[in-house]
Amino acid sequence: MREAVRRYLEKMPHFKMLPDRELDFLAEQSIRKNISKGEVLAHQGKTSIRHIYIIKSGQFSLYDEKSGKRQLGGYIKTGEVFGGITLLMNAGISLRTVLVDEQTDAYLIPQAKFLDLCARYKDFYSFFLDNFSKHLKDPALDTIIASGQAKLFLTGVGPFAFLPEEAVEMAASGISMVFQPKGSVLFTQGRTRVGYLYILQKGSAERYYERNGQKEMRDILTEGDIYGGISMLLNDGLSVRTLEVTEDAYFYLLPKDIFLNICQEHEVFTEFFTDTFGKRMLDKSYAAIVARTTVPSEETLQLFNQPVHQVCSRATVFGTPDMTIQQVARRMHQENSTYLMVPSAQPQTAGIITESDLTRKVIATGYDIHRPAVDIMSTPLRTIGEQSMVSEALMAMMAHDVKHLAVTSAKNQIIGVLSNRELISAQGQSPLFLLRKISRAESLEEIVQQHDRLPRIVKGLISSGATARNINRMITTVSDTILKKVMSFVMKDMGSAPVNFAFMIMGSEGRGEQTLKTDQDNAIVFEDVSEAELPEVMPFFLEVGRRACEMLDQVGYTYCEGEVMAQNPNWCQPLGKWMTYFLQWIHAAEPEDLLQASIFFDFRYGYGDSQLIESLSNHLHGAIARWSGFLRHMTENALYFKPPLGFFRNFVVESKGEHRDAFDIKSAMTPIVDFARVYGLKNGVATTNTLDRLKALKNKKALTQEEYDEMDKAYSFLMQLRLTRQVTASLEQHKSPDNFINPKRLTRIEQTMLKEIFKRIEKFQSKMNFDYVGMA
Repeated sequence: MREAVRRYLEKMPHFKMLPDRELDFLAEQSIRKNISKGEVLAHQGKTSIRHIYIIKSGQFSLYDEKSGKRQLGGYIKTGEVFGGITLLMNAGISLRTVLVDEQTDAYLIPQAKFLDLCARYKDFYSFFLDNFSKHLKDPALDTIIASGQAKLFLTGVGPFAFLPEEAVEMAASGISMVFQPKGSVLFTQGRTRVGYLYILQKGSAERYYERNGQKEMRDILTEGDIYGGISMLLNDGLSVRTLEVTEDAYFYLLPKDIFLNICQEHEVFTEFFTDTFGKRMLDKSYAAIVARTTVPSEETLQLFNQPVHQVCSRATVFGTPDMTIQQVARRMHQENSTYLMVPSAQPQTAGIITESDLTRKVIATGYDIHRPAVDIMSTPLRTIGEQSMVSEALMAMMAHDVKHLAVTSAKNQIIGVLSNRELISAQGQSPLFLLRKISRAESLEEIVQQHDRLPRIVKGLISSGATARNINRMITTVSDTILKKVMSFVMKDMGSAPVNFAFMIMGSEGRGEQTLKTDQDNAIVFEDVSEAELPEVMPFFLEVGRRACEMLDQVGYTYCEGEVMAQNPNWCQPLGKWMTYFLQWIHAAEPEDLLQASIFFDFRYGYGDSQLIESLSNHLHGAIARWSGFLRHMTENALYFKPPLGFFRNFVVESKGEHRDAFDIKSAMTPIVDFARVYGLKNGVATTNTLDRLKALKNKKALTQEEYDEMDKAYSFLMQLRLTRQVTASLEQHKSPDNFINPKRLTRIEQTMLKEIFKRIEKFQSKMNFDYVGMA
């Protein structure tokens, strides 16, 4: 059946525009159904449609039912599709009553798959949308609103009130109306497309953002409210939020092309949407929109977001309960398999024998290989459904500490197996596997190979919707793992240290905010020794620093241009000297001295004796508490960095050179980092991470909830753009990652958000200036 469906679909204009792999998947997922003549398939406004019907043979007739009368509106014939318009435009509630005129043979495609295709393939979506637009002009299918009535209504609605009369008339001439019953979910955030501007004429609806099963940003739409403008203007037509009808409603629908034409000709109309959104966005959570910065194409669909059945091995290796251990081992060898499954009528008694079982339970213990294999079998057999995401499978493997999962069909039959071998061969883009490879590396060359895979992994995480905070943590975790491995190589060659020491990391890595473009900022702290011992101890640790810095440079962490590294004698010192350094910076330094030294105030433990770093941290915070003048100097430095926003609220960019027409987003983020550092040090916050500092300040009441929310979201958005830029430079432009953003290459939504963020940064700099310098 699958091949027959595949051949049929590729002949249809609706589907032939889709990639072959989608047609293969549709053919596999389709359901064949025979529908009897005379059957009422759907009732107008009542029946919920859960599939689209592809008519292979037969015919449906469509009836419009008004005031108890049934009027023929058209037919769905062989080679045509029923249900697409209903799913896209009417939340799955049938637009018409459908009668089966003759015995019909149809293929059914699930609602979820159809809507997913519409979200990812605009041409496919547009085919159905255009078909709907044609029907809207058919009085037999929809009520056509008199132009005069529509014009009168629009003149009292928000952005239309600013338009000249001829523009309102143009909108009114193209407008139509649809009815949506209570409970209809018209659009789902980030998953369904918006092709019309929806203007609520009567009734009510709720729009909201959904996170972790909770509704956020909840707004009630009443008569005259609008939905869809931001989605079409700034988010590639993908719905920004979910829209649900809460009371039977009538909507005016303005086609997208008319809407965009009005936007293009009347700036005030466009600004109604972009400015309103810009003023609100930092108070709300638009993480999903940020994640769309690099929406993955089908070709780059990441491993974690694929269903298990697309990755698992179908060549399942089964055994029988009566097999001996030796027979199982031979069978696994013959099949080149890492496992053998032993099925059972009772799922709880089914099991699996893996290479690990043979190694640990047989070879290591000298167990008799002629004994029954079930003696060493692991039970119960862990399973996962074929439609589950690979990310779910990975979590299940970690939760149960297993390397194999049996993949089951909807009928609970084993159809394949998913192992870590399949995951690695499928893509090898998992941070988990990367860390494992690094921790097990036996040479620097292996570490270099694994580190080179980092940009693609970061791209996958961004595309999958990971937050900037979590991506930073992942990159930092990779760096920490590499440092520990490098130091193990160094200390293996150097031998035991003469006294305890710690390898200290600073700057972005010290804050746990590493990106793909990073250099070294590190130092060594060792236990205090006598003056007589220092000439013997110092050379040892300088050599440790030299070797470590050289290896890190080879991996990809370039030498610090300012020489802030453990190989520099100034930054390889005993604990007491480090305490003296901080006292000097705090009490004696002028602002310009602190400009270079501020990097040292974001330090944390990297390797060795963590107690040394803790002692230094305690000393620092105690010293700051006794001398507040230091914070004034640090604030004056922080105020040097201004957001790249001009007097007329245009972006300030480089005028020449390699980065012409771009601005440095790292510098744009610096005021937030500085703000968190100054207030964090003032309030005794031990953590160095910027977002963690801000949260701690909120908990200490040093920031209001509103201030915290604004800075948290602003920093996260800037970091997301920064990471995206670095991935683009590395993977698409094949050059070293950089921090320069060309605002003209950003989407409208990103440009709007940036301007709002920069305005808020200016506000927070004014607050810091007032609090620590005494000037408003």
